[in-house]
Amino acid sequence: MKLIFFSHPDFFQSRSMKRYVEMLSNSMNERGHEVEIWKPLPVFSKAWFPKSIRKWFGYIDQFIIFQAKAVKRMKHLPQETLFVFTDHALGPWIHLARKRPHIIHCHDFLAQGSAKGEYPESPTGFTGRLYQAYIRNGYRKGQNFISVSNKTRDDLHKFLGRIPAISEVVYNGLDQSFKNSELSGNARAILGQKTSLDLSQGFLLHVGGNQWYKNRLGVIQLYNAFRKQEHLKLPLLMIGAEPSANLQKAKENSPVKEQIHFLDKADDNLLCLAYKAASLLLFPSLAEGFGWPIAEAMAAGCPVITTEEAPMTEVGGSAAFYIPRKSYSAELSEIESWTNEGVKTIRRVLSLSRAEKALVVQNGFRNTVRFEIDEAVEKIEAIYKKIANP
Repeated sequence: MKLIFFSHPDFFQSRSMKRYVEMLSNSMNERGHEVEIWKPLPVFSKAWFPKSIRKWFGYIDQFIIFQAKAVKRMKHLPQETLFVFTDHALGPWIHLARKRPHIIHCHDFLAQGSAKGEYPESPTGFTGRLYQAYIRNGYRKGQNFISVSNKTRDDLHKFLGRIPAISEVVYNGLDQSFKNSELSGNARAILGQKTSLDLSQGFLLHVGGNQWYKNRLGVIQLYNAFRKQEHLKLPLLMIGAEPSANLQKAKENSPVKEQIHFLDKADDNLLCLAYKAASLLLFPSLAEGFGWPIAEAMAAGCPVITTEEAPMTEVGGSAAFYIPRKSYSAELSEIESWTNEGVKTIRRVLSLSRAEKALVVQNGFRNTVRFEIDEAVEKIEAIYKKIANP
């Protein structure tokens, strides 16, 4: 097959999205398919523009310059070429291939939901709502979709207002580097040396960016309550994006701020080491499209505490420990009720006997079998072939 992967530009693309595109293109190339990646290059969005207006120039690069070039290039491609849109947020480009074989990958519809007022934690301004409507009008022209979870597919059908010709679920393929048949005995010591932190007694881990749905402020609230109620002086490591101003303020106001550590320059090797060394992963997301850290942590042998809502329950299955979703309400009583439930679960995990923990770890290993990357790629390839050769 001749495959054209449409990708976000590097100046807007997240690390996880870039990794997903590389996984798709490399896997299909290894299977003998002819692969090209098409993405906008920075012209108007050069770094010398002020950050406040750079994204607007980026839209010119994406939706005017890139589209014009893509139209010219598509004229010279065979009719059986399959056009792969690696994210439904590339909706404004989908009209280019609506009459050609195409497939759209869907990761999450959180921005779409926010624009519709479904998440009070994330209000969307007027221009944001217009932009999301622009995206929605674009992907509604598509006919074939692959979603990373059942929750994402349900959201897709809701926003489409119909069931498309092809709508399949293929779970994300797990990076093999996170897999570990048994806990590394010296991972904690190695991580301590690399970070210059005393992690000898264990630590709580959170992995995620500053997006509203990652609930990083809630992680600190849970940790404060845990340290207040428990005598265990376990530190908290938060791996992800550089902390926002609000998150940094929450740390500074914490009575145990010396034990809260942000690691914002962690590469995949350090992240893998952290999963293997952590006492548990604390992942109380408000929403997700899939929830990579849940699967990654389990593959590395780390117990997981996450939110009792889809798709976290879909990814964690019976191998995770669950807590309620944090309420939007700012009422102190509701926050305390949520943190108390969280602390009970943290205490439960930390109190597991060696045999009980071994069982939890084994359940996690078995759960992650569902996310084998080879199986994911095989399913995706079969769908591609079905569309390219109906």
